[in-house]
Amino acid sequence: MRVRVLQERLAKALNIVSRVAASTRTAMPILSNILIRAEGTKVALTATNLELAAVDFLNAKIEKEGTITVPAKLLAEFVSNLPRGIDVEMVAKDNKLTVRAGAYRSVMNGIVADDFPELPQIDERKAVIFKMGVEDFKSAISEVVVASSNDTTRPALTGVYFNTHEGALYIAATDGYRLAERKFIEKVVSEVFTIVPTTSLQEVLRSVTDDVEEVEMLFDDTQVRFRLGEIEITSRVIDGSFPDYRQLIPKRTDVKVEVNKEEFVRMAKMAGLFARESGGSVVCETRKIDKQFLISAVASELGENTSYIAADVNEDGKVVLNCRFLMDAVNATSEESLSFGFSGKLAPVVIRNIKSKDYTHIIMPLKS
Repeated sequence: MRVRVLQERLAKALNIVSRVAASTRTAMPILSNILIRAEGTKVALTATNLELAAVDFLNAKIEKEGTITVPAKLLAEFVSNLPRGIDVEMVAKDNKLTVRAGAYRSVMNGIVADDFPELPQIDERKAVIFKMGVEDFKSAISEVVVASSNDTTRPALTGVYFNTHEGALYIAATDGYRLAERKFIEKVVSEVFTIVPTTSLQEVLRSVTDDVEEVEMLFDDTQVRFRLGEIEITSRVIDGSFPDYRQLIPKRTDVKVEVNKEEFVRMAKMAGLFARESGGSVVCETRKIDKQFLISAVASELGENTSYIAADVNEDGKVVLNCRFLMDAVNATSEESLSFGFSGKLAPVVIRNIKSKDYTHIIMPLKS
């Protein structure tokens, strides 16, 4: 194999693909390698940890086709430190990869490509396919993943649930204490009910480059593939049942207030400084007569904090929440204003976008 690739393009691709490669402690050393395949007019860089696979297709000058696998981290760091604007030549022979760029030369020991795991395949004729703009994709996923769980004993909660409902595609996540739902695509024909690992979606978000305008999603029974221009990321889906979460969302709340996101975040941050010493709990309160919405916290050793903003309040109420959960919910929304509602000290708090009405976040209160 003998190929030439521009340093900037190669470095960017290696940065994306190498993150997927397994650590050096894996029982299969080849999983720590990147598979380089030169064929036709493109070089495909591939890495996998058996749960997730990433491929980036690069335009290159190919003088001789071939394949080899080399350590992902070593190659990525070597190329990223080369001067920008020069061509990088890669030559594979006898399970060794020689990398040359100007005055720089390196020889890396590789492993024969035949030992690299077979890459996951998706039959596009049978797959359920959705497309959407990359900015909408990024904002929607970011709004939901904050509510997913890290508890591996409940696998279904460690992912994001893609589900169709009344002709639209929704995504949802919950850790048992909070729930986030977002309308993903307004109108769809095909149905899907699939849990995608949060870690896979986070990797997709990190892999979006400036030149990507659209995300294509392909679902089959066991996998999902995300296409981002020349990049493909394929993930196993989680085998399990997601909770029937819609029955947990209150249809109405007794107390409802509309607040500015920026002011809400500022008040929550102030209270959070004191909440660190009180288990992270803050008090959200509405005062109808004063037309105020307040957030406060008390720490026995530090003192106390109370902030308020003027608001159109329909009823008095008070609820105690986990400050981090509250901050995650408010920071996730992309709109300037949101609604905050609840129906008592022990009832779920409902946070929604006001303008688009496509985002709902539920937080279970703490016992005061």
